[in-house]
Amino acid sequence: MITKDMSIEEALQAHPKAIEIFSRYNMGCFSCMGATAESIESGALMHGIDINDLMADLNALFEEDNQ
Repeated sequence: MITKDMSIEEALQAHPKAIEIFSRYNMGCFSCMGATAESIESGALMHGIDINDLMADLNALFEEDNQ
């Protein structure tokens, strides 16, 4: 499970397809230096992205794995 307090890098380590979700939301944060320190919530706020939608999509990755 991914939480909004995790860094973007931690989310990428938690699930390899997280990069696809960040890309879908036009968050290129995974390639910048902020990915190691910036929380997912902070990144979403900076990009004007609804954190609840983003988190639902990120955590849906784990649900897909369990099907």
